[in-house]
Amino acid sequence: MGKRQNIELVQKAYDAFARGDIAGLLETLSSEVDWLIPGPKGIVPFVGRRRGPQQVAQFFSELAESQTAELFEPLEFVEGQDKVIVLGRQRWQVKSTGRIYNDEWAHVFSVANGKITKFQEYHDTASEAAAHADFPGV
Repeated sequence: MGKRQNIELVQKAYDAFARGDIAGLLETLSSEVDWLIPGPKGIVPFVGRRRGPQQVAQFFSELAESQTAELFEPLEFVEGQDKVIVLGRQRWQVKSTGRIYNDEWAHVFSVANGKITKFQEYHDTASEAAAHADFPGV
């Protein structure tokens, strides 16, 4: 799969997410995908490492249960050999606290054989944790 096809695959995943089509997003993943969302596990309920589409589906379920996207926008797609890096911004409202956090993020995807094999997110985890925490200074 060429670099352009890798970007199109990742864009397909984002488009599915934007439509709320998690099943469609999961179709872009390899059966052994490694999915990592950083953050403090005791505060943010959906962070951690997931393996395989079923566990990634659980991540999206936990995400939807805990917060609502006010803005989630991929802005730039950068291609590498077997990598696609996406830069974007987000604003979420945490359901349990009513707090809002926003930041910029970078997502790094690895692609092989027409499927996403690895995902890692980089963003302001302290801001996210403060929005989720019972005490916002945490």
